[in-house]
Amino acid sequence: METVYKIYCASYEHALLLVESYRKDPRLQEEILETLNTTVPHTGASDLSFFLVMPVQRVTKYPLLLGKILENTPTSASAYPALQAAVRAMAQVNANINEYKRRREVATKYNKAEHLTLRDRFARLNTHSIAKKTTRLSRLFMHEAGIVAKTKDKEYDDLEEKFQCVVSSVAALKENVASYLGHLEAFLLPTPHKRELQIDEGPAEHYRRLAEYLHGTVFPEFKQRLDRLVCQPLCSLSDMLVGPQQLVKKRLDKLLDYEEIQERKSEMGSVTYDEEAAMNTYLAINALLVAELPRFNQVALQILGQILCSLCALQQDLAAQVLHQAEKELEQMPHGRMPLPSFWKMVEDTLKQSDVQLHTFCQTFETVTPSPVTQALNSAEERKVLSLVSKHGPDKLYQVMSNISGSKDLDLTLQRGQIVALLQSVDTKGNTSRWLVDAGGPRGFVPAGKLQPYYPVQSQQPGMQMPALASGTERRRHSYAPPEASRPQVATFSPAFQVVAGFSFAARSPHEVSLQAGQPVVVLEPHDKKGSKEWSLVDVNGQRGYVPSSYLVTVPVQEPTGWSLPV
Repeated sequence: METVYKIYCASYEHALLLVESYRKDPRLQEEILETLNTTVPHTGASDLSFFLVMPVQRVTKYPLLLGKILENTPTSASAYPALQAAVRAMAQVNANINEYKRRREVATKYNKAEHLTLRDRFARLNTHSIAKKTTRLSRLFMHEAGIVAKTKDKEYDDLEEKFQCVVSSVAALKENVASYLGHLEAFLLPTPHKRELQIDEGPAEHYRRLAEYLHGTVFPEFKQRLDRLVCQPLCSLSDMLVGPQQLVKKRLDKLLDYEEIQERKSEMGSVTYDEEAAMNTYLAINALLVAELPRFNQVALQILGQILCSLCALQQDLAAQVLHQAEKELEQMPHGRMPLPSFWKMVEDTLKQSDVQLHTFCQTFETVTPSPVTQALNSAEERKVLSLVSKHGPDKLYQVMSNISGSKDLDLTLQRGQIVALLQSVDTKGNTSRWLVDAGGPRGFVPAGKLQPYYPVQSQQPGMQMPALASGTERRRHSYAPPEASRPQVATFSPAFQVVAGFSFAARSPHEVSLQAGQPVVVLEPHDKKGSKEWSLVDVNGQRGYVPSSYLVTVPVQEPTGWSLPV
């Protein structure tokens, strides 16, 4: 009886609001009146509120009626002790209902997520709110510093830990489902059935039909079912968590107030009416969470388990549907009924044949690739490259393909186009994606994915010289030229890249120079007179001046035309 009346009485105010909303719809109100006149004409009721109030009034009458019966029952009667127990029980039931209703009112007040603008938040600030928040913050700091002991409530702490685990699980599942759907869509992104293939029959035609079936039937149906059976329930569960999250957060605030008031009460012996109300608010929120979080956690976990089961079933259906269609297409292919050993033998032979063809093509390409036309490095870069070559050898040179910003200890910050020498292709923890390099002075780690091999090109032009490097049969022709027999070969090194303007720039002072996007430039100094690397001194068609370093990009020099692969 207590459980039923608790829920009914606590929801009574909400029921009245619903009845009030029904009155705004004349057609609905007319239908309600017609139903009442047909079913209970003797009551003369003109509204549902007449019936809604009856249970609320009746539960409060039980103690009075039992008390009246007790007054008229002799104390010597055998039923007298039972009547006494009944009066006490119903009085306690009414007290429990009132307490539950008060807790629900507190929960309704605090469990609404407020979406306030910055202006609204500032409008709420006053002397009282600032003082209250300051007191809470100082109390929290004293907790963390160990100056004041925290109030321990193991039962609540265990429930909150489980609740927070449910919250994080729901958030992670939402993110993973969205990521899974995005990856699946990206996997199916190629649309060969929308292209005019040159081969109209055979494996290409079978694959075209399979891709068309996946795009037009399987994936749209799967996405629709995933949204209905997984995404929508998951979003609803996430919305259900907002109210308890607000209550958990508010409980912490009220706990800090409660501890502060308790401390003041122990010192002064009494508290004000507002402070007593604040203490009661904390006790109400805490009691409500302790009473309802176990059931809420249980229901949330059940819903989460059902969502996961639906997701697994959907994936199984998707796999079965795709495999069924793929098997139908494979049966029509020449090797569809081939024994498995013969099929793998055919695959192996095909791969070997393709490998031989690719190897032959690469050898031919290496033989006929001409030397690229490059622009010379400035003197500072030439000295740096020659120094790195003399220390580590030309095989260790790499060029930075994009700007690198060091975020960890011993990481280097490098600009795009810089030349470095590889010292070790692994870091101290054995990570092969983080290399140790020499940047011509500083040494540190950089991401391996942002480096590509750099091949200095030997030139016959006069310039800085160094001993010729021996060329072997495995060297690319565009990297080193064969030495002349008459005299020792001397070489200057210049990169197979050039610096161009990535964006247009308009000069704003006599010390600057204007650029057009894509215009080649020669970097004279990669810094200004103060050493700042934000500006670079460049030469543009004979004009010298400063431009922003971020406007410059290093791109490969385009291959010269006029040659072709041998037939």
